[in-house]
Amino acid sequence: MAKSEAAPVKDPATKGKLKMIILIVVGLLLAIGVSVGATWYFMHSAQKKPEAVAEAAPVGKQPAIFEPMAPAFVANYTQNGRQRYMQVSITLMGRSQADLEALRVHMPLIRNNLVMLFSGQNFDTLATPVGQEMLRQKATASVQEVAQKELGKVVIEQLLFTNFVLQ
Repeated sequence: MAKSEAAPVKDPATKGKLKMIILIVVGLLLAIGVSVGATWYFMHSAQKKPEAVAEAAPVGKQPAIFEPMAPAFVANYTQNGRQRYMQVSITLMGRSQADLEALRVHMPLIRNNLVMLFSGQNFDTLATPVGQEMLRQKATASVQEVAQKELGKVVIEQLLFTNFVLQ
């Protein structure tokens, strides 16, 4: 009888709490393991995709050709009763010199569309980098639209601002 009295009496509530703690720890370890495994899987598959894309791309991709548009664009507009000026130097980026030569014939139309686009802008928007990037994207779309309409293909990949001054 001395042995039974010396043994601690286990409470069923303590046994339930211990099981709950073990389940929580196992669940956390399982969640961490799944997270690490998923991260490794996605990072590993992301590294393989550019190789597959590079193989699928044409081997003879032509280098970029940059065509500056001279002279720089100067646009004026009124902001809160005050006269404002914007000067933008633009360079067109394409891949085919022949296509750029064909687009050069339509430069007056492109310059007109860009001047109209620039003069309709808001100074407060253009003072931020996000506003400048949005304007660059709109200008790119405008040039691509003219190229698509006149030449039947998008000749320009990007329109780049090489100088951007607001006053």
